[in-house]
Amino acid sequence: MAAASRERLWGVAAGLGAGALWGLVFLAPKLSPEASPLLLTAGRYLAYGMIAAVLIAPRWRRLAPLIDARAWRALVWLSLAGNLVYFAFLVVAVHLAGVAASALIVGMVPVAVALWGLRDRNGPPLSRTAPPIALAALAVGLIGWRALGQGTAGGPTGTQALIGLACAFGALASWTAYAVGNSRWMARLTQVSPHDWSLLTGVVTGGLALVLAVPAVMTSPVLDGEAWARLAGVCLGVALLASIIGNALWNQASRRLPLTMLGQMIVFETVFAFLYGYVLERRAPAAVEIVAIVLMVVSVVWCVRAHRVAHAVEETPH
Repeated sequence: MAAASRERLWGVAAGLGAGALWGLVFLAPKLSPEASPLLLTAGRYLAYGMIAAVLIAPRWRRLAPLIDARAWRALVWLSLAGNLVYFAFLVVAVHLAGVAASALIVGMVPVAVALWGLRDRNGPPLSRTAPPIALAALAVGLIGWRALGQGTAGGPTGTQALIGLACAFGALASWTAYAVGNSRWMARLTQVSPHDWSLLTGVVTGGLALVLAVPAVMTSPVLDGEAWARLAGVCLGVALLASIIGNALWNQASRRLPLTMLGQMIVFETVFAFLYGYVLERRAPAAVEIVAIVLMVVSVVWCVRAHRVAHAVEETPH
């Protein structure tokens, strides 16, 4: 019982760390506004692939026999869903709909993943998970209501905003598929460590990004030296912090937490995205935003308690 509690505590801590690093992704389009979505996506994941290849090289001979053809195919679609497709959608969404609306819609991932996870045999009943899920949805809604109400002159047109919102929903669908699929594969491949699985994903993503780089460069607007240097810094920083370290922490959480509880951890990405946005905008959060962040934290704690009760019932002799 104590060991299981420690495992879940470490899982929650890993999920929190992953959210803090993934929140930086929402700032990337604002830090390198001259780069096209394709160029920013290709650059980020080329950097991710190169770093992952260097880190995994010493262990390649041991790892290669553990990955069969089916696992390689899974790595390809996970790389597309959780990295390339998701990030390309997100970059367009941030440019056209803004950080707030994008974070709001992508922040609904915990609800989608948790509802999907209710089908798991080891998941708690809906009566226990519905209240914290509803609380997370309310928190995201509050933050979004506040953010979407802060319109500014000279913003995107109605058509552009609709395209941005559609792309944000595309990112939501892509990341939900990744979160569920990645958790399933982490449970199957117990012989592969979470860190090595993350690096393998990075190598495959880097290969796909190399193919994407050709049309990305050909269709990119002309950038000066300063813009290229800024793009390189953003790509390397996001690749190291979000893709390498953040994904490794997420895989640790995926192995330690059940899927319904894992979905709640994604809430932290939204929280940190807004916190970083406040720093970039040089303002303090409004009262309603503080309430929403508190609701998110309460939602996670509540979900932890729901799973703890369910685990205790499972271990009680009949």
